Amino acid sequence: MPRPSKSLVNAERGYLSPRIATLAWGRIEVDGVGTFRDAKVFPGGARAWNWNETGTAHQPGIQPADVTELLDHGATTIVLSQGMLNRLRVCPQTLRLLADRRVRTHVLPTQEAVTLYNRLRDREPVAGLFHTTC
Repeated sequence: MPRPSKSLVNAERGYLSPRIATLAWGRIEVDGVGTFRDAKVFPGGARAWNWNETGTAHQPGIQPADVTELLDHGATTIVLSQGMLNRLRVCPQTLRLLADRRVRTHVLPTQEAVTLYNRLRDREPVAGLFHTTC
């Protein structure tokens, strides 16, 4: 039987989602993990969010493949940021995927998204995609 990835094991054990320490234009710092331009943050860890991996662009927006990784880490709530100037969209297919899986979803400008994410991280397995520019 294949062994699950370390991050998945961490999520299954109830690891908390890391706190977002600071947010500024073009920069987000995640406690215990590092600093990124854009970030994927999930129970047990975080990493850089590279839009080229899934074909994400401001239009049509966040792709289903962007959130699949968050679900794989055990997230039951997902916070999607729209950028500092609210220009990043979310594909309808992405919202449909999350609704089909009964995942509580919040779509907010980045500053509000970080505030909500940090508030939820102590209470539930939350994940988020954070875009730090436009």
